[in-house]
Amino acid sequence: MTATATDTKQLILKVALKQFADRGFSAVSLNDIAEEVGIKKPSILHHFSSKEALYRAVLLEEFADWVFLMTDAIGKNLNGWDQVEQLLRAAFTFFEKHPDFVRIARREALDPESLFSTELGASLKPLVDQGAAYLQAEMDAGRLKQYDPRQLLITGYGASLSYLSDASLVNAVIDGDPLSDEALATRREHVLAVLKEAVAP
Repeated sequence: MTATATDTKQLILKVALKQFADRGFSAVSLNDIAEEVGIKKPSILHHFSSKEALYRAVLLEEFADWVFLMTDAIGKNLNGWDQVEQLLRAAFTFFEKHPDFVRIARREALDPESLFSTELGASLKPLVDQGAAYLQAEMDAGRLKQYDPRQLLITGYGASLSYLSDASLVNAVIDGDPLSDEALATRREHVLAVLKEAVAP
């Protein structure tokens, strides 16, 4: 594949991510994406066999970045709250830098038959199992308070994701832009402080 073809494929993925996030899968056509990229529909089909294949590629590429960050955070070999904080900060960093993925994930999570709920959920399960096992070991060692480790993971995931996915609602109830760097930092540190108070012995 030439550099030009590679660049075109990446641009298709970038534009598709934005359009799927803004309008949802069903409302976006390959012609819409092609027009914004500046190519014809057959050029998209050269890289992706269908709209469904493109959508899958968009989600899997974003998901791979998420898994990389989580795996890297797990590999820091920290203990107790320090490791939990590392994971939470990695999650916040990813969601803050990938707002379009957050919007797609929110929409996908409402559909039990969606790619996010099936294939991506299955891919995420080993990480969840690893995280739950780690938390349980830390709780048993007295370095964290006792909680259901899977519920704790779900709480951390929801706390880091929902503020960003519900930004339009948050905007209606707080002063200022909820997605400004200052507001995001305030929210991040608040969630970390609350969870630290809950789980650190």
